[in-house]
Amino acid sequence: MTAVAVLFSILATIFIGAMSPGPSFVLVSRVAIASSRTHGLASALGMGLGGAIFAALAVLGLTALLMQFEWLYLILKLLGGAYLIYIGIRIWRGASEPLTTTSGAGETAKAISVSRAFFLGLITQLSNPKTSIVYASIFAALMPPSPPLWLLLALPPMLFCVEAGWYAVVAFAFSGSRARSVYIRLKQWIDRGAGMVMGALGIKLMVEALKAKP
Repeated sequence: MTAVAVLFSILATIFIGAMSPGPSFVLVSRVAIASSRTHGLASALGMGLGGAIFAALAVLGLTALLMQFEWLYLILKLLGGAYLIYIGIRIWRGASEPLTTTSGAGETAKAISVSRAFFLGLITQLSNPKTSIVYASIFAALMPPSPPLWLLLALPPMLFCVEAGWYAVVAFAFSGSRARSVYIRLKQWIDRGAGMVMGALGIKLMVEALKAKP
């Protein structure tokens, strides 16, 4: 397999993985629908940066440490699970809070800053250490024994584009006026559902860590 074929194989595999529902999808869609398209895109950029960081770690071989030192991987899973549960609780507790609308515009006010939306995306992406193992596994399976330097340098920015691009699509889809009007009507139920999903994913991550053998 040529280096170009390896590059596109890795990009396609990561893209398919990014499309699978998870905490990243829940966060970006909720930020976009509850705040604005700009906020959703900021979260998408945070997701992209998180993906680029995982790609850089995989290229450097640092994720192999997580596979060799299982106790470190388990600690990171526990911390990541706790963070997702925390976010889920925050979303659930804010479900009953009404959205403020701007005078005459009918648009929801920005509850969070754009920079906070970006860091929420970044931290949510990084909070799941399983993603780093997925990256490492894909790289190990598809990378040639002696990859060219240009391939190693191209992977992190290209994977940033893949992750950020997909979540930008999610942000655009959920920030439309129709989606927002539905959210305003059903905010309490949507927020509680999102909070439960985030919390359940966090609990799942922690249970997996506790069940794993040291």
